[in-house]
Amino acid sequence: MTNSPTNPPPDPSPVPRRVTRRVDTDVRYASPFTVVGRIKSLRHAGRGMWFVLWSQHNAWLHAVATVLAVALAAVLHVTVRPFGAGEWADLVLAILVVWVAETFNTGLEVLADGIEPERHPVIKIAKDVAAAAVLLAAIGAFAVGAILFVPQILTLLKDLWAAG
Repeated sequence: MTNSPTNPPPDPSPVPRRVTRRVDTDVRYASPFTVVGRIKSLRHAGRGMWFVLWSQHNAWLHAVATVLAVALAAVLHVTVRPFGAGEWADLVLAILVVWVAETFNTGLEVLADGIEPERHPVIKIAKDVAAAAVLLAAIGAFAVGAILFVPQILTLLKDLWAAG
């Protein structure tokens, strides 16, 4: 291949790396670490969680499911056999995955509605996909609950049946 005005030779010098904390605009996207800043960040996160809890009907269902799952685990832990650390971790992670999916879904819905208040086919698809992520998380959490709880419940029922 020959060099021509339409095909200049490649530049052998490497592209310099950015060493600043800036994107291509003059807007800073990172601030210095401060304790006050972290406290404010936690307050913002708390407001976000509060918004999810009070604005999303499905979040209410997730809250009830969370309380019931933890209560059932505690009862089975005491009455049938103690849960191991791994079982508690599985339960907590399953619950958290659902809550994370629900909060991302809510954030996407609010952002999409703020950008385009009228119905738009692309935004509808984005919202449907985000809702599908919540559904998948809930199905996964249900499966984890079934794996953890069904054998314990069957043992409890067998013991109650035998006791008569």
